[in-house]
Amino acid sequence: MTDPQNPNQTPPNSGGAPQPPAEPASTTPPPAGATPPPAYSQAPSPPAYSQAPSAPPYGAAPGQQPYASAPPAAYGAPVSASVPGRTLGIVAFILSFFMQLIALILGIVALVQSKKAGAKNGFALAAIIISSVLLVLGIIFLIIFFAVLFPLIAEGTQQVYEFCVTNGPGVFEVEGVPIDCTEVLDM
Repeated sequence: MTDPQNPNQTPPNSGGAPQPPAEPASTTPPPAGATPPPAYSQAPSPPAYSQAPSAPPYGAAPGQQPYASAPPAAYGAPVSASVPGRTLGIVAFILSFFMQLIALILGIVALVQSKKAGAKNGFALAAIIISSVLLVLGIIFLIIFFAVLFPLIAEGTQQVYEFCVTNGPGVFEVEGVPIDCTEVLDM
């Protein structure tokens, strides 16, 4: 292989010792009116080819037109269209276990968005159902809590007040709980 910078240099031998550059073919200058020969010879031009008869495409019968290719996708078109309200439905589903009222509202909004797009949204529907059931159960629990626990608290307060009225001011211990009757009587 020759060096492009030194085309006249021959490649080194297998011994690895560099060889001196070869002497140019002629050392005499060209005549005064002549054009110098090109430094590199020009490659011959390729032969002109004639058009070969076109063969039918692979798999097509002779004389049959090939199928047209599909049109290219629109520029910037998404690979898969997302369903409107799907992400909101997933968020509502997760929140339905912790914040039922917010999840119920988000689930309804997500379901409406999906219905307008003509798609189904199972997460939004599940969020609506779960948050509705847990919201109703929470309201029932609060009603029972206040219906049962408040009377007990009120009854206990009444008993403490009556105890302090009968025993007078001071700190007393009732069933292991210290009670300061001076504060109770001052109210």
